[in-house]
Amino acid sequence: MQRRKHLWLILLGLALVWLSTSPLTFAQDATQKPPGDSVITDPSTTAVPVLPTAAAPQPKIDKGDTAWMLTSAALVLMMTIPGLFLFYGGLVRRKNVLGTIMHSFIIVAVISIQWVLWGYSLAFGPDIGGWIGSSDWFGLNGVGPEPNADYAATIPHAAFMIYQMMFAVITPALITGAFAERIKFSAFLVFIVLWATLIYDPLAHWVWGVKGWMREMGALDFAGGTVVHISSGASALVAAWMFGKRIGYGQEAMPPHNLPFSVIGAGLLWVGWFGFNAGSALAADGLATSAFDATHVATAAATLSWLAMDWILRGKPTVLGAASGAVAGLVAITPGSGFVGPMSALWIGIGGGIFCSIACSLKPRFGYDDSLDVVGVHGVGGTWGALATGLFASKAINPAGNDGLLFGNPGQLGIQLVAVLATLILAIVGTYIILSIVKAVMGLRVADEEEMIGLDLSQHNERAYE
Repeated sequence: MQRRKHLWLILLGLALVWLSTSPLTFAQDATQKPPGDSVITDPSTTAVPVLPTAAAPQPKIDKGDTAWMLTSAALVLMMTIPGLFLFYGGLVRRKNVLGTIMHSFIIVAVISIQWVLWGYSLAFGPDIGGWIGSSDWFGLNGVGPEPNADYAATIPHAAFMIYQMMFAVITPALITGAFAERIKFSAFLVFIVLWATLIYDPLAHWVWGVKGWMREMGALDFAGGTVVHISSGASALVAAWMFGKRIGYGQEAMPPHNLPFSVIGAGLLWVGWFGFNAGSALAADGLATSAFDATHVATAAATLSWLAMDWILRGKPTVLGAASGAVAGLVAITPGSGFVGPMSALWIGIGGGIFCSIACSLKPRFGYDDSLDVVGVHGVGGTWGALATGLFASKAINPAGNDGLLFGNPGQLGIQLVAVLATLILAIVGTYIILSIVKAVMGLRVADEEEMIGLDLSQHNERAYE
């Protein structure tokens, strides 16, 4: 009871600080000049600014933008291998570490081929009714070295494609934390291909594709709050429920077998996320810098707020809590990273750490076994981030976006809520159907005996440690 009292006092204190500082905070964010080349200076004089003309710039490759985008693609790939597989691999028991690492590693290969053959065309190809891309770009037909002005006018179309591929890779990899330590490898492969094709690709088109219905509605998702995190978190909830609990869950301890692995993985995720968020500016400009700044501020704030929650509720500041808080902050700031200023990012990060920590602590009460807390971190964090974008977004940060509730536009919060609900429906219903089909055809879980000896031996005939 005493700890709960302290918790409420701290939350009340945070609320009071918020109320006392928010007018100044919003004023600071709102008066910032838009990042990037929003004002062009005439080279003949430095005194008179020349506003850009209304005519759209002709597509032309910029070497600096291209170098940044290829670097960002490599950073996002690093988030999956080795970032995510170290983070997840350290959290499971030692008999399942290779199997867990294998999930992320093989997804890179499988989804890369799927993306080249049909995934990219479905996600970003010429629109069909606002719901899906056409087959025009199957096999990357027409996707070459020239820019596509609809998506990025200063980099090769193929550079945009490979950058988006890395998002398609990491999203299903996130889901694997929900069914870690008990899935058949064959079922895993079939599920991943179906999920990417039937859920990720259409959702990416809705949000980011030209004429996608969420994009046309005005939903703001700079780097994947709905497309990546809510979709993976909601799918993870369905998967955890359909797979059932691990043998011994709730009766025996299942601590992480190698926390240093997980902290290294979290560190790589933190670094790689700058490619994820700042890279989503699709240019090496002021907007990329703003997104970079917001990402780092939110992540630092979430690390500290989750650490504080551990200290209050568990009596000790834990290393796992700090690493989990960092990931929660990265998730929470993702949708708004290119639309909010640093002070707004601070509050988004604080909320991400607190809400995700609470969600993970409540998991036993709801009775589902989400092995590595995908629901609590990515589902809850992504939802908070998407809604917070509707609160904190400012056209002063990104003129191509919109103002949020706290900057005088309450309608944006409603738009964000619609986007969240639509994503949840697609991910939950779609994942249930896909897993039901896979279960009926080939089964989902390994046999009890195979689970007891671990996935490393039963699925791959290998041991991580002798």
